[in-house]
Amino acid sequence: MQVIEIERPGGPEVLRIVERPRPRPQAGEVLIRVVAAGVNRPDVQQRRGLYPPPPGASQIPGLDVAGIIDDVGEGVDGLRVGSLVCALVNGGGYAEFCVAPAVQCMPVPKGLSFIEAASLPEVFFTAWNNLIWLARLAYGETLLIQGGTSGVGMAGIQIARQLRDATVFATAGTDEKRAVCQIVGAQAAVDYRDAWDDHIRGLTGGEGVDVILDGQAGNGTQRQLDLLKDDGRLVFIASHQGSTAQVNIRTLVRRRLTITGSTLRPRPPSYKGRLAKDLVDHVWPLLEDGRIVTRIHQVVPFGQVQEAHRILDENRQIGKVVLAIDPALAHTVP
Repeated sequence: MQVIEIERPGGPEVLRIVERPRPRPQAGEVLIRVVAAGVNRPDVQQRRGLYPPPPGASQIPGLDVAGIIDDVGEGVDGLRVGSLVCALVNGGGYAEFCVAPAVQCMPVPKGLSFIEAASLPEVFFTAWNNLIWLARLAYGETLLIQGGTSGVGMAGIQIARQLRDATVFATAGTDEKRAVCQIVGAQAAVDYRDAWDDHIRGLTGGEGVDVILDGQAGNGTQRQLDLLKDDGRLVFIASHQGSTAQVNIRTLVRRRLTITGSTLRPRPPSYKGRLAKDLVDHVWPLLEDGRIVTRIHQVVPFGQVQEAHRILDENRQIGKVVLAIDPALAHTVP
Protein backbone atom coordinates (compact mmCIF):
# COMPACT_ATOMS: atom_id res chain seq x y z
CA MET A 1 0.00 0.00 0.00
CA GLN A 2 0.99 3.64 -0.34
CA VAL A 3 1.49 5.72 2.81
CA ILE A 4 2.79 9.15 3.73
CA GLU A 5 6.09 9.00 5.61
CA ILE A 6 7.76 11.74 7.66
CA GLU A 7 11.32 11.54 6.34
CA ARG A 8 12.74 13.72 9.15
CA PRO A 9 11.49 16.55 11.38
CA GLY A 10 10.86 19.68 9.35
CA GLY A 11 8.48 21.53 7.05
CA PRO A 12 5.90 20.07 4.65
CA GLU A 13 8.68 19.08 2.25
CA VAL A 14 9.64 16.16 4.55
CA LEU A 15 6.37 14.35 3.72
CA ARG A 16 6.71 11.77 0.98
CA ILE A 17 4.78 8.81 -0.44
CA VAL A 18 6.38 5.39 0.11
CA GLU A 19 5.32 1.75 -0.15
CA ARG A 20 4.65 -0.19 3.05
CA PRO A 21 3.19 -3.65 3.75
CA ARG A 22 -0.55 -3.70 4.32
CA PRO A 23 -1.24 -4.09 8.08
CA ARG A 24 -3.33 -6.89 9.53
CA PRO A 25 -5.89 -6.38 12.28
CA GLN A 26 -5.21 -7.95 15.64
CA ALA A 27 -7.85 -9.07 18.15
CA GLY A 28 -10.38 -6.29 18.69
CA GLU A 29 -9.26 -4.39 15.59
CA VAL A 30 -10.50 -3.84 12.05
CA LEU A 31 -8.65 -2.97 8.84
CA ILE A 32 -10.14 0.01 7.02
CA ARG A 33 -9.67 0.70 3.32
CA VAL A 34 -9.22 4.43 3.70
CA VAL A 35 -11.23 6.66 1.36
CA ALA A 36 -10.44 9.96 3.09
CA ALA A 37 -8.32 11.13 6.03
CA GLY A 38 -8.47 14.27 8.13
CA VAL A 39 -5.48 16.59 8.47
CA ASN A 40 -5.07 17.90 12.00
CA ARG A 41 -2.80 20.14 14.05
CA PRO A 42 -1.24 17.13 15.88
CA ASP A 43 -0.11 15.81 12.46
CA VAL A 44 1.74 19.08 11.91
CA GLN A 45 3.32 18.88 15.35
CA GLN A 46 4.37 15.28 14.70
CA ARG A 47 5.94 16.32 11.38
CA ARG A 48 7.92 19.00 13.21
CA GLY A 49 9.20 16.43 15.71
CA LEU A 50 7.22 17.96 18.60
CA TYR A 51 4.51 15.32 19.09
CA PRO A 52 5.88 11.76 18.92
CA PRO A 53 3.38 8.90 18.63
CA PRO A 54 2.73 7.01 21.87
CA PRO A 55 4.45 3.62 22.34
CA GLY A 56 3.08 1.02 19.97
CA ALA A 57 1.34 3.51 17.67
CA SER A 58 2.04 3.79 13.96
CA GLN A 59 4.71 6.29 12.93
CA ILE A 60 2.55 7.19 9.92
CA PRO A 61 0.64 10.45 10.65
CA GLY A 62 -3.13 10.71 10.52
CA LEU A 63 -5.63 10.49 13.39
CA ASP A 64 -9.02 10.24 11.69
CA VAL A 65 -10.20 8.29 8.67
CA ALA A 66 -13.33 7.30 6.82
CA GLY A 67 -13.66 4.26 4.61
CA ILE A 68 -14.77 0.67 4.21
CA ILE A 69 -13.89 -2.21 6.51
CA ASP A 70 -11.66 -4.64 4.61
CA ASP A 71 -10.85 -7.18 7.34
CA VAL A 72 -11.94 -7.93 10.90
CA GLY A 73 -9.83 -9.25 13.77
CA GLU A 74 -10.87 -11.82 16.35
CA GLY A 75 -13.44 -10.84 18.93
CA VAL A 76 -14.99 -7.97 16.96
CA ASP A 77 -18.79 -7.78 17.18
CA GLY A 78 -21.13 -5.50 15.26
CA LEU A 79 -18.77 -4.72 12.39
CA ARG A 80 -18.17 -6.73 9.25
CA VAL A 81 -16.32 -6.53 5.97
CA GLY A 82 -18.03 -3.87 3.86
CA SER A 83 -19.24 -1.72 6.78
CA LEU A 84 -18.86 2.02 6.16
CA VAL A 85 -17.15 3.71 9.08
CA CYS A 86 -15.20 6.68 10.30
CA ALA A 87 -12.73 6.19 13.11
CA LEU A 88 -10.30 7.85 15.48
CA VAL A 89 -6.91 6.13 15.21
CA ASN A 90 -3.60 6.48 17.07
CA GLY A 91 -1.75 7.06 13.79
CA GLY A 92 -1.60 5.52 10.36
CA GLY A 93 -4.41 7.51 8.75
CA TYR A 94 -2.32 8.87 5.84
CA ALA A 95 -2.41 5.52 4.07
CA GLU A 96 -4.50 3.40 1.73
CA PHE A 97 -5.22 0.95 4.58
CA CYS A 98 -5.32 1.65 8.32
CA VAL A 99 -5.89 -0.48 11.41
CA ALA A 100 -8.31 0.85 14.05
CA PRO A 101 -9.66 -0.49 17.36
CA ALA A 102 -13.21 -1.60 16.59
CA VAL A 103 -14.63 0.36 19.55
CA GLN A 104 -13.28 3.60 18.05
CA CYS A 105 -15.22 3.10 14.81
CA MET A 106 -18.50 4.87 14.18
CA PRO A 107 -20.92 4.60 11.25
CA VAL A 108 -20.66 7.19 8.51
CA PRO A 109 -23.57 9.51 9.39
CA LYS A 110 -26.49 9.26 6.97
CA GLY A 111 -26.32 11.93 4.29
CA LEU A 112 -22.61 12.69 4.72
CA SER A 113 -19.85 11.89 2.23
CA PHE A 114 -16.64 10.05 3.10
CA ILE A 115 -14.86 13.42 3.00
CA GLU A 116 -17.27 14.87 5.56
CA ALA A 117 -17.11 11.72 7.72
CA ALA A 118 -13.30 11.87 7.78
CA SER A 119 -13.49 15.39 9.21
CA LEU A 120 -15.41 14.28 12.30
CA PRO A 121 -13.59 11.90 14.67
CA GLU A 122 -10.58 13.82 15.99
CA VAL A 123 -12.37 17.12 16.50
CA PHE A 124 -15.60 15.75 17.95
CA PHE A 125 -13.80 13.27 20.24
CA THR A 126 -11.64 16.16 21.48
CA ALA A 127 -14.51 18.62 21.93
CA TRP A 128 -16.72 16.11 23.75
CA ASN A 129 -13.92 14.83 25.96
CA ASN A 130 -12.88 18.32 27.06
CA LEU A 131 -16.17 20.21 27.21
CA ILE A 132 -18.60 17.54 28.39
CA TRP A 133 -16.44 15.14 30.38
CA LEU A 134 -13.61 17.31 31.77
CA ALA A 135 -15.16 20.80 31.93
CA ARG A 136 -18.57 19.41 32.91
CA LEU A 137 -20.29 22.09 30.83
CA ALA A 138 -23.78 22.41 32.27
CA TYR A 139 -27.04 23.55 30.71
CA GLY A 140 -27.24 27.29 30.26
CA GLU A 141 -23.62 28.04 31.18
CA THR A 142 -21.35 30.47 29.36
CA LEU A 143 -18.39 29.23 27.30
CA LEU A 144 -15.42 30.89 25.61
CA ILE A 145 -13.61 28.96 22.88
CA GLN A 146 -10.21 30.30 21.90
CA GLY A 147 -9.77 29.72 18.17
CA GLY A 148 -13.38 29.25 17.17
CA THR A 149 -12.78 28.26 13.54
CA SER A 150 -10.44 25.38 14.26
CA GLY A 151 -12.06 22.00 13.77
CA VAL A 152 -12.30 21.50 17.53
CA GLY A 153 -13.56 25.05 17.94
CA MET A 154 -16.48 24.65 15.55
CA ALA A 155 -17.35 21.23 16.96
CA GLY A 156 -17.29 22.70 20.48
CA ILE A 157 -19.45 25.69 19.59
CA GLN A 158 -22.12 23.43 18.13
CA ILE A 159 -22.04 20.83 20.91
CA ALA A 160 -22.38 23.58 23.51
CA ARG A 161 -25.24 25.31 21.71
CA GLN A 162 -27.21 22.27 20.62
CA LEU A 163 -26.74 19.99 23.62
CA ARG A 164 -26.21 22.37 26.54
CA ASP A 165 -28.06 25.52 25.39
CA ALA A 166 -24.89 27.39 26.37
CA THR A 167 -24.07 30.98 25.52
CA VAL A 168 -20.89 30.68 23.46
CA PHE A 169 -18.24 33.27 22.67
CA ALA A 170 -15.17 32.70 20.52
CA THR A 171 -11.94 34.31 19.42
CA ALA A 172 -10.63 34.36 15.84
CA GLY A 173 -8.11 36.36 13.85
CA THR A 174 -10.06 37.71 10.86
CA ASP A 175 -13.47 39.16 10.10
CA GLU A 176 -14.26 36.13 7.93
CA LYS A 177 -13.37 33.70 10.70
CA ARG A 178 -15.35 35.64 13.29
CA ALA A 179 -18.38 35.61 11.00
CA VAL A 180 -18.10 31.82 10.63
CA CYS A 181 -18.02 31.44 14.43
CA GLN A 182 -21.37 33.18 14.59
CA ILE A 183 -22.80 31.18 11.70
CA VAL A 184 -22.16 27.92 13.60
CA GLY A 185 -23.64 29.25 16.84
CA ALA A 186 -21.40 31.66 18.73
CA GLN A 187 -23.25 34.67 20.12
CA ALA A 188 -20.21 36.83 19.35
CA ALA A 189 -16.59 36.46 18.29
CA VAL A 190 -13.70 38.81 19.06
CA ASP A 191 -10.15 39.32 17.77
CA TYR A 192 -7.65 37.38 19.88
CA ARG A 193 -4.97 39.96 19.02
CA ASP A 194 -6.99 42.72 20.68
CA ALA A 195 -8.10 43.11 24.32
CA TRP A 196 -10.21 39.96 23.95
CA ASP A 197 -10.74 39.51 27.69
CA ASP A 198 -12.10 43.03 28.09
CA HIS A 199 -14.42 42.49 25.12
CA ILE A 200 -15.78 39.27 26.64
CA ARG A 201 -16.32 41.00 30.00
CA GLY A 202 -18.30 43.66 28.20
CA LEU A 203 -20.38 41.09 26.35
CA THR A 204 -21.19 39.28 29.63
CA GLY A 205 -22.03 42.41 31.62
CA GLY A 206 -18.83 42.03 33.61
CA GLU A 207 -19.69 38.52 34.83
CA GLY A 208 -17.18 36.56 32.74
CA VAL A 209 -17.67 32.94 31.65
CA ASP A 210 -18.06 29.52 33.27
CA VAL A 211 -15.73 27.56 30.98
CA ILE A 212 -12.82 28.38 28.65
CA LEU A 213 -11.42 25.94 26.09
CA ASP A 214 -7.91 26.93 25.00
CA GLY A 215 -4.98 25.56 23.01
CA GLN A 216 -2.51 28.42 23.51
CA ALA A 217 -1.63 28.69 27.24
CA GLY A 218 1.58 30.63 27.94
CA ASN A 219 1.42 34.21 29.17
CA GLY A 220 -2.33 34.52 28.62
CA THR A 221 -3.22 31.94 31.26
CA GLN A 222 -3.80 34.34 34.16
CA ARG A 223 -5.94 36.58 31.94
CA GLN A 224 -8.14 33.58 31.27
CA LEU A 225 -8.40 32.68 34.94
CA ASP A 226 -9.36 36.28 35.72
CA LEU A 227 -12.16 36.02 33.15
CA LEU A 228 -13.73 32.98 34.81
CA LYS A 229 -16.69 33.19 37.14
CA ASP A 230 -16.35 31.60 40.58
CA ASP A 231 -16.20 27.79 40.18
CA GLY A 232 -15.07 28.31 36.57
CA ARG A 233 -13.06 25.77 34.59
CA LEU A 234 -10.15 26.39 32.21
CA VAL A 235 -9.38 23.45 29.93
CA PHE A 236 -6.21 23.20 27.85
CA ILE A 237 -5.93 21.03 24.75
CA ALA A 238 -2.47 22.33 23.77
CA SER A 239 0.14 24.93 24.73
CA HIS A 240 1.19 26.56 21.47
CA GLN A 241 2.11 29.88 23.13
CA GLY A 242 4.17 28.36 25.94
CA SER A 243 4.32 25.31 28.18
CA THR A 244 4.60 27.28 31.42
CA ALA A 245 2.67 30.13 33.00
CA GLN A 246 2.67 32.11 36.25
CA VAL A 247 -0.71 32.09 37.97
CA ASN A 248 -2.16 33.46 41.20
CA ILE A 249 -2.78 30.37 43.33
CA ARG A 250 -4.54 32.34 46.09
CA THR A 251 -7.14 33.52 43.59
CA LEU A 252 -7.43 29.98 42.24
CA VAL A 253 -8.19 28.65 45.73
CA ARG A 254 -10.40 31.51 46.86
CA ARG A 255 -12.60 31.40 43.77
CA ARG A 256 -12.63 27.59 43.47
CA LEU A 257 -11.27 27.60 39.92
CA THR A 258 -10.21 24.49 38.04
CA ILE A 259 -7.35 24.18 35.56
CA THR A 260 -7.27 20.92 33.63
CA GLY A 261 -6.24 19.55 30.27
CA SER A 262 -5.94 16.41 28.24
CA THR A 263 -4.10 14.57 25.51
CA LEU A 264 -6.46 12.02 24.06
CA ARG A 265 -4.02 10.04 21.90
CA PRO A 266 -2.43 7.93 24.69
CA ARG A 267 -5.80 7.00 26.19
CA PRO A 268 -6.74 3.29 25.89
CA PRO A 269 -9.39 2.07 23.43
CA SER A 270 -11.81 1.47 26.29
CA TYR A 271 -11.83 5.19 27.11
CA LYS A 272 -12.13 6.25 23.47
CA GLY A 273 -14.81 3.64 22.92
CA ARG A 274 -16.99 5.30 25.54
CA LEU A 275 -16.44 8.62 23.81
CA ALA A 276 -17.43 7.06 20.48
CA LYS A 277 -20.65 5.73 21.98
CA ASP A 278 -21.53 9.15 23.40
CA LEU A 279 -20.95 10.78 20.01
CA VAL A 280 -23.07 8.24 18.13
CA ASP A 281 -25.85 8.56 20.71
CA HIS A 282 -25.89 12.35 21.07
CA VAL A 283 -24.09 14.03 18.15
CA TRP A 284 -24.66 11.74 15.16
CA PRO A 285 -28.46 12.32 15.08
CA LEU A 286 -27.80 16.08 14.95
CA LEU A 287 -25.32 15.64 12.10
CA GLU A 288 -27.86 13.58 10.20
CA ASP A 289 -30.66 16.14 10.54
CA GLY A 290 -28.41 19.13 9.90
CA ARG A 291 -28.50 20.80 13.31
CA ILE A 292 -24.75 20.19 13.60
CA VAL A 293 -22.59 20.58 10.50
CA THR A 294 -18.99 20.01 9.51
CA ARG A 295 -17.21 22.62 7.44
CA ILE A 296 -14.63 21.44 4.89
CA HIS A 297 -12.03 24.08 4.10
CA GLN A 298 -10.32 22.16 1.30
CA VAL A 299 -10.03 18.67 -0.11
CA VAL A 300 -6.45 17.85 -1.11
CA PRO A 301 -5.40 14.86 -3.26
CA PHE A 302 -3.31 12.24 -1.42
CA GLY A 303 -0.28 13.01 -3.57
CA GLN A 304 -0.40 16.70 -2.59
CA VAL A 305 -0.18 16.16 1.16
CA GLN A 306 2.54 18.80 1.42
CA GLU A 307 0.03 21.45 0.32
CA ALA A 308 -2.42 20.23 2.98
CA HIS A 309 0.21 20.85 5.66
CA ARG A 310 1.12 24.26 4.23
CA ILE A 311 -2.50 25.34 4.71
CA LEU A 312 -2.26 24.53 8.43
CA ASP A 313 1.23 25.98 8.76
CA GLU A 314 -0.06 29.28 7.39
CA ASN A 315 -3.27 29.11 9.46
CA ARG A 316 -5.41 29.54 6.35
CA GLN A 317 -7.99 26.91 7.22
CA ILE A 318 -11.54 27.62 8.32
CA GLY A 319 -12.72 24.15 9.23
CA LYS A 320 -11.10 20.88 8.19
CA VAL A 321 -8.57 20.02 5.53
CA VAL A 322 -9.13 16.49 4.25
CA LEU A 323 -6.97 14.18 2.13
CA ALA A 324 -8.78 12.29 -0.65
CA ILE A 325 -7.08 8.88 -0.57
CA ASP A 326 -9.54 7.29 -3.02
CA PRO A 327 -10.81 10.18 -5.19
CA ALA A 328 -13.34 7.97 -6.96
CA LEU A 329 -15.28 7.47 -3.70
CA ALA A 330 -14.22 10.40 -1.51
CA HIS A 331 -17.08 12.76 -2.42
CA THR A 332 -19.78 10.11 -2.66
CA VAL A 333 -22.59 9.88 -0.10
CA PRO A 334 -22.96 6.19 0.79
